[in-house]
Amino acid sequence: MSTRVGIDIGGTKVSGGVLDDDGRILVRTRRDTPDRSNAPRIVEDTIVEVFEELLALADEAGVEPPATVGVGAAGFVAADRATVVFAPHLSWRNEPLRESLGKRIDLPIVIENDANAALWAEYRFGAARGVTHAVMITLGTGIGGAVLVGGHLVRGRYGIAGEFGHMQVVPGGQRCECGNRGCWEQYSSGNALVREARGLAMANSPMAADLIAHVGGDVEDLTGPRITDAAKEGDATAIELLAEIGHWLGVGIADLAAALDPEVFIVGGGVSAAEDLLLGPARDTFSRQLAGRGYRPAARIVTARFGPDAGLIGAATLGAEG
Repeated sequence: MSTRVGIDIGGTKVSGGVLDDDGRILVRTRRDTPDRSNAPRIVEDTIVEVFEELLALADEAGVEPPATVGVGAAGFVAADRATVVFAPHLSWRNEPLRESLGKRIDLPIVIENDANAALWAEYRFGAARGVTHAVMITLGTGIGGAVLVGGHLVRGRYGIAGEFGHMQVVPGGQRCECGNRGCWEQYSSGNALVREARGLAMANSPMAADLIAHVGGDVEDLTGPRITDAAKEGDATAIELLAEIGHWLGVGIADLAAALDPEVFIVGGGVSAAEDLLLGPARDTFSRQLAGRGYRPAARIVTARFGPDAGLIGAATLGAEG
């Protein structure tokens, strides 16, 4: 049995695993993503730490040493699959990541956009298996995206296709970390969910009283997972906040359906843990805003099978398949 390493670098966490040929995670670990004010070398150090810990864990578990490494990065990855051109939530700017890591990791390395990696995992093993045309939307710190056409990832001429999170949906709207205003991820992402919840709390809105109590009165503890947990426990404000995120998700998906006409939209990333609290409102908005609704086939909107693991599974698989 051959094995390979997959490492997924997001805005808040670096997760890694050693996987077998069927995409099963045999051992895993994770670290917090270094603050983006840190130099790129600090993020590189974290990746190497995760890799070295995975080797140790694999050895302890009697797992065959890995032969390749795939790294899924939350950023614009160039067509060479070696350079991170720009990462809104990290410190990379034209970062030669494969070259840098190659000096410290003595295995073949492939760098891939994290959403491309997530879609590949779902195509090979999960919710898009058997589908030829699919779109992946990853909701985490921001929004990532990927496109599959004819069973092939569409990377674009420069490798940067699928950055849907930076489509403008509200002219003159919220300032985005990419430098523009009104980007989709400012209205439908983990950051957007947390911003709205904390805004209500800081304004001393009575609507937020139960939500604040859920985190013991510490507004800084209003994170995406905590808000989702509160919603699942029936907190009305948390449910409303997720429904708003879901509404904007449906707006963007309807626009993408007009442009790309896929068979299925797969929603992954940490925020997708809200499941129908998020996807229910998204599907409702999508059905109302789809161009030509009632006269055309409508794509399905489903949750990623592998949830937050999709990025590392896909990165490992792409790293092995080249």
